[in-house]
Amino acid sequence: MSTITFDQLPYLRPDISALRETYAGISTRLASATSASEAIQAIQEWNQSRIATSTMASLAEVKFTQNVASEEAKAEKLFFDEHWPSIAELDTDMAKLILGSSFATQIAHEFGELFLLRLKNSTLTFEPSIKDMLVQESELNTRYNEITASAKIEVDGVTYNLSTIGKLMIDPDREVRRKATVAMYQFLSDNSHELDTIFDKLVKLRTTKAHTLGYPSYTEFRYVEFGRVDYNAHDVEKFRAQVRECVVPLAMELRKAQQRRLGVEHLTVADEKLQFLDGNPVASGDHDWIVERAATMYSELSPETHEFFSLMLDSQLMDLKSRDNKATGGYCTSFPQYGLPFIFANFNKTTHDIEVLTHEAGHAFQAYQSRNQIVPEYFWPTAEACEIHSMGMEFLTWPWMNLFFGDQTEKFKFYHLQGAILFLPYGCAVDHFQHWIYANPDASPAERLAAWKDMERMYMPWRTEAGIPAYDEGRQWQFQRHIYESPFYYIDYALAQTCALQYWKWSEIDRESAFASYLSICGIGGSKPFLGIVEHGKLTSPFVDGCLKDIVDYSYDCLKTRYPDQLA
Repeated sequence: MSTITFDQLPYLRPDISALRETYAGISTRLASATSASEAIQAIQEWNQSRIATSTMASLAEVKFTQNVASEEAKAEKLFFDEHWPSIAELDTDMAKLILGSSFATQIAHEFGELFLLRLKNSTLTFEPSIKDMLVQESELNTRYNEITASAKIEVDGVTYNLSTIGKLMIDPDREVRRKATVAMYQFLSDNSHELDTIFDKLVKLRTTKAHTLGYPSYTEFRYVEFGRVDYNAHDVEKFRAQVRECVVPLAMELRKAQQRRLGVEHLTVADEKLQFLDGNPVASGDHDWIVERAATMYSELSPETHEFFSLMLDSQLMDLKSRDNKATGGYCTSFPQYGLPFIFANFNKTTHDIEVLTHEAGHAFQAYQSRNQIVPEYFWPTAEACEIHSMGMEFLTWPWMNLFFGDQTEKFKFYHLQGAILFLPYGCAVDHFQHWIYANPDASPAERLAAWKDMERMYMPWRTEAGIPAYDEGRQWQFQRHIYESPFYYIDYALAQTCALQYWKWSEIDRESAFASYLSICGIGGSKPFLGIVEHGKLTSPFVDGCLKDIVDYSYDCLKTRYPDQLA
């Protein structure tokens, strides 16, 4: 069979009327089923319909983020923004039918108990009464994306966007870094009113939505919507407390060492991204050079990754180059009807180019490995488990980093391992901030900025005033798109980092068994909840007392032992 490329994937806007008829027919067969096999057949037809619709939604989303200025792409994105709540209503009605079926026991045997639990949670987070709110929420997020993607930031006569300016943030010349930082935060100042307004509307919409469905706050609603069935907000708070107690002091020491390496009296926000006075490790070549070496890496890592990455190349399933009007950041999605993942990123000639490639490739590899799972709910696990695949891949590809960094490879490994520790306080600051936000939905924009500054003092005490208005008043979080688009997601990175560091340690001791574990958790997709996946992979839960301290202390000790000059 000839290879189909991304540009050749057929896109057809769903016909909502036809979809209603399809669902009506499936519902009738399910309700009138006289045997378990008839009920299961109807559910399989429903799954196929859901897969087709979600594939079109993914295609529309990707094409919009590739060019937010495209009117055609925006029209398709807006179509799904407007109609997805109606599709969700159809799916919720079907879920209720399945849950009430007299063949529920046989259905659970066929698809797993978790399938029914996921369906039950979906009925607890949607009712027709919130449809208009969902449309408004999507429209607000689209506007946030348009603002950030269209940023034009001028430094010394050259115009950058929020992705490409990243290379100035790691320039060894402190004045260059300072100018870039001032210009980047000026973008926040210039757009502060609209960014504040968008977020205020989002918080109030989400709170109203939760109250409409009977939840005391959006926080409780979101934990159910996110599928967190085996831990709760109390467990997360205990994890954050461990980070404050065990990780923040180590991060402070790492920042002090960075300050000494850079030879600055005070480490400012303009200095944070530069780790070495002679420059951070950067891949030696351009986009094509990096992708060529990535192909070599994945061909040698395992037969499974070789097959996967060859497909990504042959089917042109990666968009990695930064350009104007392209959405910021990176992500992985999939087109389940075709069993294909897709990687979106913005290379900007920083160390992050390799990190984002391996990170998103971890997501994409998992999606590819679990593409044949029996229900759509199992194609992807919940978010925190997804991030084990991505962050784990970052560390499991260490033996090939010399392909990208040459004689800077050890420098990269120090940078990457240290970065894993430094990230944990920031990840928890974002999560704690969001818990505060939705516990105080009527707070003013100024109060939210003050709350962020409180989080910085708690989790990142090395941060000081920089003489940059937007930064000093607490607007840094407005660059973090997750806070706008996907509330409560960010703790998932911190939980997964704890697991990824375990894979790093394990691979140094027994690489073969570590990768076998990783391969196994990719293959099971979302057929188990987060802690079930952790157990399946023979990892230790981040919520177990001492887990975080043990792995972070081990990582910090390795940094001191292997790179004493960097921490002197």
